[in-house]
Amino acid sequence: MRKQIVFLTSLLLAFTVLASCQDKGKRSSPAAQALCKFSDGKTVTIDYSSPRAKGRKVFGELVPYGEVWRTGANEATTFVTDANLSIGGTDVPAGSYTIFTIPNPNTWTLIINKKTGEWGIPYKYKEDELGRVGMKVSPTSSPVENFTIAFDQKGNSCTLTMSWENTQASVDISEKK
Repeated sequence: MRKQIVFLTSLLLAFTVLASCQDKGKRSSPAAQALCKFSDGKTVTIDYSSPRAKGRKVFGELVPYGEVWRTGANEATTFVTDANLSIGGTDVPAGSYTIFTIPNPNTWTLIINKKTGEWGIPYKYKEDELGRVGMKVSPTSSPVENFTIAFDQKGNSCTLTMSWENTQASVDISEKK
């Protein structure tokens, strides 16, 4: 009887370890990355998990309006830059950050947070914020199934765009010399 208990406990432990080592690429919200490379070679990298709409109403329901959102799924979205930046007029020194957003129907707020390594929600990091920046909101030209973060690059500036369902939010980022 004792051997059976040890065997079953070992088996349970093995399954738990295997489940926790799940490949990020095989998640239902797989890992994704956006990169902006300035003309001098400095970069901004955003790592996030890309959830799928799957026929759900996203903004205003799955992602409530007026509440802090981890801006993706799984771990909180990371924002790493080796350049000093201006994001929507807010100075952001080179470094590693976590970004969150507050979606609303006509405007979004981008939150740049100095605390890194969070799971995402609930949001309890207000004292660690570097700043909050307004984002422009517009409709997408067609439905977007996968949440997407992308950069539109122009020399020493990029436009950061987040798109999902039928909404896109954007903010300008420029390198500070």
